[in-house]
Amino acid sequence: MSPSSLARAAFVFPGQGSQIVGMGKDLYEKSPAARLVFEEIDDTLGRKLSGMIFDGPCDELTRTENAQPAITAVSLAAWKAMGEAVGAPQVPGFVAGHSLGEYSALAVAGVLSIADSARLVVERGRVMQRACDERPGGMAALIGIDEAAAEDVCRQTGAYISNINSGEQIIISGDHMSLARAMDLAAARGARKAIPLSVGGAFHSGLMEPAQHGLNVVMESIRFNDPIAKIVGNVDAMPLTTAAEVKEELRLQLMSCVQWKRSVDTMVRGGVQRFVEVGPGRVLSGLIKRIERNAEVACVSDYGAVLEYAAA
Repeated sequence: MSPSSLARAAFVFPGQGSQIVGMGKDLYEKSPAARLVFEEIDDTLGRKLSGMIFDGPCDELTRTENAQPAITAVSLAAWKAMGEAVGAPQVPGFVAGHSLGEYSALAVAGVLSIADSARLVVERGRVMQRACDERPGGMAALIGIDEAAAEDVCRQTGAYISNINSGEQIIISGDHMSLARAMDLAAARGARKAIPLSVGGAFHSGLMEPAQHGLNVVMESIRFNDPIAKIVGNVDAMPLTTAAEVKEELRLQLMSCVQWKRSVDTMVRGGVQRFVEVGPGRVLSGLIKRIERNAEVACVSDYGAVLEYAAA
């Protein structure tokens, strides 16, 4: 991709839930640059995470403390393979990530090293799991209800809005009783569907306060650099341009709503014409097309897709 094309492109990175056993294996086998990412993360963590990513077992890979660094590893391996295939370093106009994916975006933008990204997401997974154990809860997807109605439902039930993914999809969370009441009330308010999600806790809600505190402490030991690309943050859906702004974003992110629709709108207003989802799955590509029908989207999750990207 030429420098002018890169300036009009946004590279977006998926969050937890996109993991699947075997992801990234062909990147490891066919791309020396991708292999180095997996090896660096294995060395940083002091364990063979790549073996679990490639061979499972599935129940271990889906544990929060494993899924988060695994998705980050595959996303960054794909990114490095893309640069290797193009034959030049890539400096994108915009980057963004959905929840966990924000940490991959920070590494791509030069804010964090690969090793520090791995350290942070492992700690993020660990403190989130502990918070889930201390404050049990869940999440649900509301389909066909607008943001104002969802906010009113949450006010009445004690639930939280956790993700605004598109104009048609809002994720809510809370303790089990509050969430059940919110799902019933949303249905009564006209939501077409209220679907419980298979997740371990009430992410991006007040129930994550213990996790946010634990992550903030660890962040103080990590070096943050000013970004080389515009990072659109989850919390305010605005570009983050300094290391200080990034740190403040991460100090709030676990307890704040992921403003994905507004993030995509911000990038479109900034001149983005093409979105490239880098990492496992196609969740973000689908959401982007619902938000901006005219957007061009592509997914890069395996080596074949890397080659297609390089040839485009």
